Amino acid sequence: MLDPFTAILIQISDFLWGMPLIVLILGGGIYLTLRLGFLQLRHLPHAFNIIRGKFDDPDDEGDITHFQALTAALSGTIGIGNVAGVATAIHIGGPGALFWMWVSAFVGMATKYAEVTLAHHYRDIQPDGSAAGGAMYFIEKGLGPRWKWLAMSFAFLTATSSIGSANIVQANTVAGNLHADLGVPTWITGIVLSVVLALVIVGGIKRIGQVASRLVPIMTVFYVGGALLVLLINHTQILPALETILYHAFRPTAAAGGFAGSMVAITLRWGIKRGLFSNEAGQGSAPIAHAAAKTKEPVREGLVAMAEPLIDTLVICTMTGLVIVITNGWRVAVDPLTGEGLNSAVLTSWSFTEGLRPVLGGYGKYIVTLSIPFYAFSTSVTWSYYGDRAVDYLWGAKARPIYRWIFVVFQFLGAIWSLELVWNFADITLGLMALPNMIGVFALSGVLVRLTKDYFSRMEGATR
Repeated sequence: MLDPFTAILIQISDFLWGMPLIVLILGGGIYLTLRLGFLQLRHLPHAFNIIRGKFDDPDDEGDITHFQALTAALSGTIGIGNVAGVATAIHIGGPGALFWMWVSAFVGMATKYAEVTLAHHYRDIQPDGSAAGGAMYFIEKGLGPRWKWLAMSFAFLTATSSIGSANIVQANTVAGNLHADLGVPTWITGIVLSVVLALVIVGGIKRIGQVASRLVPIMTVFYVGGALLVLLINHTQILPALETILYHAFRPTAAAGGFAGSMVAITLRWGIKRGLFSNEAGQGSAPIAHAAAKTKEPVREGLVAMAEPLIDTLVICTMTGLVIVITNGWRVAVDPLTGEGLNSAVLTSWSFTEGLRPVLGGYGKYIVTLSIPFYAFSTSVTWSYYGDRAVDYLWGAKARPIYRWIFVVFQFLGAIWSLELVWNFADITLGLMALPNMIGVFALSGVLVRLTKDYFSRMEGATR
């Protein structure tokens, strides 16, 4: 039985995530893909050359390298969405939701390129030499003072979403998974997480970039390695799993047990919603990190950011989704106490256990158990920086300490609140944050096309 407040949040989330928002995010990505001439396909090799440092110039303005900007942003995007978000999408929307996550990631590569390029183009270099950017800056500077209200709305919603979609969800998933696998009370997890977080978030983007550049690859290799082992053990089931995903994308199964994906619209909505939660393309968060990159070329940083949905959703989320489908966890994994279908990271944990049982017995779940705290913590730390930037834009540096303590308190609350309350609050803040960002991207798409054409015409001239 849901409490009244959670029930209200569910209604608001369902209303917000109706077809208009789906069209704005998915349709916006399609529009940008077409207008940029499928840039995410044509210029992906150039993007990886930038990431590996081919064009780095230490004398450029900014705080961190292209690679550090990418890993700092990935530490915010690669997180609970890749483990619990995928499981939730499949639990409610069925295996077909993974297909729509793929679609959102492909067009989201163009969206991520657009928002980061604009953020870098309109960034502010502060008196101390540090860089500040994001949708609040490109809306205000690109659209003019009359749109200051929209820029401020984005900044406020960023601070709110940093607490919602990027803080309490992380804590809730860690606490829930540790309780399910190790029996750790959620309040103890909440205290530990909030204390450690309070000790760390006094750092800035340089510190986050340095830590993330080492931590994110290690986390990703560990988790994806476990998923690949499941696929290797069950390699004969990979093609049938892909067929299942494609079949259910357009012909969802009728609601049964824990699976409530009875219509294509539900499957599509959950695929797009969890795709955005995971890769954040269109949300406007990653441009805040990328604006700090050392480069004079906004397009270069946009191309770097373009790789994020590829890595986050098309690789890591796919690994999670295939493990859940191959092990048939979306159909048969149930809570022994309630008889209801498993959801969130607990479903992913169950699927890893079953998929790795031939070689690890019942210990496969600990790959998820060990990965989740690292994913969650890196996301929380990175998003605390995003919130810092938003609060600084709205109220100045004096407001940062207050915001940070609020952030820490909500880390504890997220650990002890219910899964339904946390995820629906997160979905609301996520959707609201995307609205002003996408409006700004659309309004400045002409500037984006001009910057893109100018950059590649100069690059082509330089190679002749």
